[in-house]
Amino acid sequence: MGAYLAKRLGYYAVLLLAAVCLSYLLASLALDPRAYFAGRQPPISPAAVDHHLTVIGVNDHRPLLDRFWHWAGRAAHGDLGRTIDDTSVNAEFGRRLGVSLRLLLIGTLLGTVLGVLAGAWTAVRQYRLSDRLVTLVSFALLSTPVFLLAVLLKTGAIWFNDTTGTDLIQFTGEQSPGLTGGFEAVLKDRAVHLLLPTISIALFAIAGYSRYQRSTMLDVLGSDYLRTARAKGLRRRSALLRHGLRTALIPMSTYFSYGFLALFTGATFTETIFGWHGMGEWFISSINKNDVNSVVAVNVFAAVVVLLSGFLADLLHAALDPRVRHA
Repeated sequence: MGAYLAKRLGYYAVLLLAAVCLSYLLASLALDPRAYFAGRQPPISPAAVDHHLTVIGVNDHRPLLDRFWHWAGRAAHGDLGRTIDDTSVNAEFGRRLGVSLRLLLIGTLLGTVLGVLAGAWTAVRQYRLSDRLVTLVSFALLSTPVFLLAVLLKTGAIWFNDTTGTDLIQFTGEQSPGLTGGFEAVLKDRAVHLLLPTISIALFAIAGYSRYQRSTMLDVLGSDYLRTARAKGLRRRSALLRHGLRTALIPMSTYFSYGFLALFTGATFTETIFGWHGMGEWFISSINKNDVNSVVAVNVFAAVVVLLSGFLADLLHAALDPRVRHA
């Protein structure tokens, strides 16, 4: 198993290097940092713009490879460069990292667990009313754009607050401004603000994972080894959990790494709609500003997160399938 995981780590390291290079190349070719200074009043002289772009390392008058090697040399030492406003990318990255991870980890964990359980449950109850209802709701969620789902949740929260005459559901920002109180009050306030964004991400994950898990679970329900386990006296529930669900989770481990990218994309819209100042909002803002270094930093974060999810999927695959551990 150790050799298998070491091989996968090497594979992901190569993929990360390729993702970093492509991110910088595409960002440098697609974005025009000079446009950020156009139309300023009073106008900024071309010489001043050249000097500023040179300082932050994105002057398009220099060859692209020179700019990349300059950026890569600093990035190798942990310096991701300067933003278009000449502030530290590292400082902005660190400030927004915790915001996005808090939203992604909770929403992903909740959505994955509930999605797997819903898929396995509906497979066992195939064609019953509960199966049809879960299928209907799942397809409705999958056909709804992430940003529309977030807007609907926000609209529902506004209606609920207006109907009850309270501010029970908070849906803007990570916390209430000017909040005073101890640790318990702060924790409760953050949890309330986290509710709707987490539900937005989790619902999309539940819908996707439940459909895939139902399909894989149906494949194993009629398998010979499951019938053999029942014939040996194992109860139906124990046979389904110990043999059926475990085997059905193996293809799910592969799907997890690909599904996480869709969740990260959805989080970009979720953060913007709910006013969370995380990586997604920063990414959109950086594109609008033609901020090359910030866009590359967010892309590198996305690549690391997706590849880490792929490695976790490999760990899960190895834990579920003995053939992988002894390969």
